[in-house]
Amino acid sequence: MPYYGPMQQPGLWGQPISNLTVVDKVPPEIMHLVDPHWYQFPPMNPLWHSIIGFVIFVLGVISIIGNGMVIYIFATAKSLRTPSNLFVVNLALSDFLMMGTNAFTMVYNCWYETWSLGLLMCDLYAFFGSLFGCCSIWTMTMIALDRYNVIVKGLSGKPLTNTGAILRILVCWLIGVFWGILPMFGWNRYVPEGNMTACGTDYLTDDWFHKSYILVYSVFVYYIPLFTIIYAYVFIIKAVSAHEKNMREQAKRMNIQSLRSGDDGKSAEMKLAKIALVTISLWFMAWTPYTVINYTGVFKTANISPLATIWGSVFAKANAVYNPIVYGISHPKYRAALLRRFPSLACSDAPAADDKSLASEASGITADATTPTA
Repeated sequence: MPYYGPMQQPGLWGQPISNLTVVDKVPPEIMHLVDPHWYQFPPMNPLWHSIIGFVIFVLGVISIIGNGMVIYIFATAKSLRTPSNLFVVNLALSDFLMMGTNAFTMVYNCWYETWSLGLLMCDLYAFFGSLFGCCSIWTMTMIALDRYNVIVKGLSGKPLTNTGAILRILVCWLIGVFWGILPMFGWNRYVPEGNMTACGTDYLTDDWFHKSYILVYSVFVYYIPLFTIIYAYVFIIKAVSAHEKNMREQAKRMNIQSLRSGDDGKSAEMKLAKIALVTISLWFMAWTPYTVINYTGVFKTANISPLATIWGSVFAKANAVYNPIVYGISHPKYRAALLRRFPSLACSDAPAADDKSLASEASGITADATTPTA
């Protein structure tokens, strides 16, 4: 790998004085994209590049295998071919493609300790990251809204059809394409991040026209999905709580402890509360670091270091690892199919009895869950 930075000069007592910066290994063809902010930082310790490269490699392998298995099993098991499960398959596909296009590219650049793939690949890397990231975010939002429709609205909700699910999935992809391609047409731009091993949006520019992209982008790809997911799960838990309360009242009138054998009447509420907490927490942990880094650059609230910019990539890519667990492996029919096809990898000892989503299984209710018990 050619070296493009200034050489060390001899100093007092024959000891070298280093003038190296984190920018010095960047190839000349993309130097114009590097913000002057990064010239003040010395090169990152090579150990950090090795650690981050190894972590991203492991995340990439696990994610590709995990999401690939979700896609394969949901696509080949007839009992899993439901409209709601199309969202799970789409989420796995989006995460699979994000790691396939981003993870090993970043590992390659960590090996050379700088972005070494040129201008076009910088644009493509950032575009694919934005495209698949947006698609995953909005697919998770669609999953939350689907569960809200089934559990909260009940019989008053319009049942999801294959056509409806496909149209919603198409919307997710269009959102990703729209926000991913805008920087290529002049609203903001894609530049090397501070660690110089990944590319992303330019959040250090002083031009408020370009800064506005970051702010508007965060509204449509962070705040709206986050608050939608929170809203959906809050009302799902309320609906389940109301349903469980009705069942406990009926059990009391019948002089029995519970209408469910071996159940204290609160297990469904607790299960669903845990599901909601895990889903929202993991989503928040995955995408908040990127938002904080971008806002810090836009508003100049802190002096961002090259090392700090790495964590956005790490947490976002980790999301593609645990999504198959939260949305795929937690599905009872998926575990049953996994047991049949890959016995050594199965997470269940016996086939499940139904094909409900995790949320509907935990709630113990169907479409008429919110109907008062007589």
